Amino acid sequence: MSLHSHIHSGNAVDDAALDSMGRVLIVTAVDAEREAVLRGLAGLPNIDVIAAGVGSAAAAAGTAAALASPETAYRLVISMGIGGGFIDQAAVASLVVADLIVAADLGAESPEGFLSLDELGFGSARVAASGAWNNRLLAAIQGSGLSVCSAPILTVTTATGTAETASLLAQRIKGAAAEAMEGHGVAVAAERFGIPVTEIRAISNAVGPRDRSAWRIGDALAALEAATKAIREVLS
Repeated sequence: MSLHSHIHSGNAVDDAALDSMGRVLIVTAVDAEREAVLRGLAGLPNIDVIAAGVGSAAAAAGTAAALASPETAYRLVISMGIGGGFIDQAAVASLVVADLIVAADLGAESPEGFLSLDELGFGSARVAASGAWNNRLLAAIQGSGLSVCSAPILTVTTATGTAETASLLAQRIKGAAAEAMEGHGVAVAAERFGIPVTEIRAISNAVGPRDRSAWRIGDALAALEAATKAIREVLS
């Protein structure tokens, strides 16, 4: 039985089994992120890197299309790119590996405040990252001397641009270290196919008041490339 037929049959495939078969799919939003990842991989085989587009919907569609290919089986999916970092959690140019991937604004407003998808009873806006893979990825990044932490990464449909929103998000998801716009879409697609998933973000700016003059996109892309280089052996 092929890996894809095993997944589509609804049977879970554990990390140990996936570690010995299939390819790795890395999903970025834009070409600049994809190119940074490709530079870090330096031609490492058995890894596909796609730029699926900006936002959770584009990320989910692109990831699902890649995973549905009958010619290719995957053992791990990683959402990678740059993003904002929460003050006191993740500094600019540092890295965050998600232990939890959360669609932070998926829910409803109420007089009492925001109600998450979980609270509404319509499913869950949270996907747990693969602990087995994260342990290995974190160790590799730390071993290379890069600044990295493991914490929740938020997926938002509107990038945070005020201190008020940043504070509300930090209260809503305790310990959140970063926000971006694609991780949850990638994670939901991977989860549907029974494939382990995680998210890695290089921090380009602080989450809060929008100030493009303070963004360090070049430094974040360099950190993304360095992190990819650090995890090459884990992914090989």
